[in-house]
Amino acid sequence: MKTLLWGVLPYLAFVLLVAGIVWRYRYDKFGWTTRSSQVYESRLLNIASPMFHYGILFVLVGHLMGLFVPESWTDKVGLTESAYHKLSLWGGTAAGALAVLGILMLLYRRRTNAPVFRATTVNDKVMYLVLLGAIVMGMWAKLTNSGLEEGYNYRESIAPWSRSLFTLQPDVDRMVGVPLTFQIHAVIGMLLFALLPFTRLIHMFSAPVQYLFRPYVVYRSRDPKRVGARPDRRGWERTGS
Repeated sequence: MKTLLWGVLPYLAFVLLVAGIVWRYRYDKFGWTTRSSQVYESRLLNIASPMFHYGILFVLVGHLMGLFVPESWTDKVGLTESAYHKLSLWGGTAAGALAVLGILMLLYRRRTNAPVFRATTVNDKVMYLVLLGAIVMGMWAKLTNSGLEEGYNYRESIAPWSRSLFTLQPDVDRMVGVPLTFQIHAVIGMLLFALLPFTRLIHMFSAPVQYLFRPYVVYRSRDPKRVGARPDRRGWERTGS
């Protein structure tokens, strides 16, 4: 079971992630969308959507920092384990709470707005369940294994295991002794990655990067003195025929 969870499941989730993205791009380009329901209701969406997106962005940044920045690097820049713990505890909890509150508001909107509810698929319900479960379990794992001054140092166990996956030599022994709540959070997270290409979350891979390199679009206001038909210009003179 140890090898299956920490040595096989991560690669299985990665294969499903990549294969799903390729499949969606080749065979479901028109379905590669958030399926926005803003046309049905926008007031609550304009509040809940930014809350969720900013919250999940900060959660993602925190995970990248915690898992892939070695502890020795933060020590060299003067960020002690105690300071890092407080940053992770308070910053991570705030980001997670923001994301959860945003999701709950989106769920309330979907349940109480009839057109939005009718546009909700089983796929959407599964996605919301797994996403909310991953965030809540991550917060629960952190809060139940932490005090105000110190807590479980996952950078000595989970982080080295995560980095070992990229060398194709998973150090599964690092996950032995990890608190159960952190293990459950990791499993749900891998499940989320596997499901991601087959849900509306696929839109996260559609960042409009080309906008940074496209030519400017120039907009000019209409001259009020020239309202109506455009006057004739040279090259467009009318002939006598």
